[in-house]
Amino acid sequence: MDDLTKYNVARWKALVEADALFTRPRLNLDQISARDLIDREGRLGDVAAKDVLCLACGGGQQSIAFALLNANVTVCDLSEAQLDRDRVAAAHFDVDIKLLQGDMRDLSPFEDATFDIVYQSYSLGFVPSAREVFQQVARVLRPGGVYHFMCANPFVIGMHEKDWNGEGYLIKHPYVNGAAITYEDQEWVYNRNESGKAVPAPREFRHTLSALVNGLVEEGFIIQHVSDYAGFRPDPNAEPGTWDHFVSIAPPWLSFWASYRPDVLSPAN
Repeated sequence: MDDLTKYNVARWKALVEADALFTRPRLNLDQISARDLIDREGRLGDVAAKDVLCLACGGGQQSIAFALLNANVTVCDLSEAQLDRDRVAAAHFDVDIKLLQGDMRDLSPFEDATFDIVYQSYSLGFVPSAREVFQQVARVLRPGGVYHFMCANPFVIGMHEKDWNGEGYLIKHPYVNGAAITYEDQEWVYNRNESGKAVPAPREFRHTLSALVNGLVEEGFIIQHVSDYAGFRPDPNAEPGTWDHFVSIAPPWLSFWASYRPDVLSPAN
C-alpha cells in the first residue's frame, strides 16, 4: 500500500465518521428515483441482468440504485468504511451486492471482459494517471460495454467560491497533467460543527482535457456524451462569492459517457 493509498483510506474513513454527503447510504430509493440517480438522461437503457462494476463508488448510493433496477452489482472501492455503507444499504433493501476492497488502478481480481457497465462516480482525480484507470476499465469491460465517470473540470480544479476577487474567480494553478492539487472541502460536504472530526483535506490530481479525451480514445473508447454541468443547476444571479454563483461561472465537474469499441478503435500499443 503506497502513501497515496494510505492517505485516501484515512481520508475516506474520516469522511464516513463525519457523515459526509457522499458517504450516506440512499435508503429511500425506489426504481424511479434509482434510475434518476444513475441515469437521468436515459443513456443506459434496461440494466436488468447486466453485470455492473461500481468502481471507486462505495457509499451505498449508486450500487443500490443499480441493484433496485435488477442489475448484477459489484462494488470495488479502496475504503472499507465506504463498503460498510454498501452493506448497510444492501441489508436495508434485501439485495445482493458483491463487495471488494481494491484500487481502481489494479483490477486484476477481475477476469477480462467481465462487465457490461463500469460506473464511476467522482473519484478519478484521486490518482495521478487517468490513463492507468482507463486501461484497467477497458480490460474488464465487454466490447460494446458502457463506461461512465465523473471527474473534476481540469481548468478549474482547486478553485472555489473564496477565490472571488470582486470581478471574477482567480485561476492560480499551472495547467499540468498529473499535478497534485489540494484545497479545502466545501462546507456542504460535511457539518464541521457536528462532526468534531479532523478530516484530511482533499488530495487530487489534475487530468487535462487532452489526457481524458485522448486517453479514452487510445484505449478503444468512443465518447458518446460529455456534460460540463454534471449534478447541479447553476444560478448566475446568485451572490458573487457563493457556491451557487461560482458553479455558474466555473463548472467544477465533468461527466463522460463512453462505449468500449475495440472493433472500431484499436487500443494504442
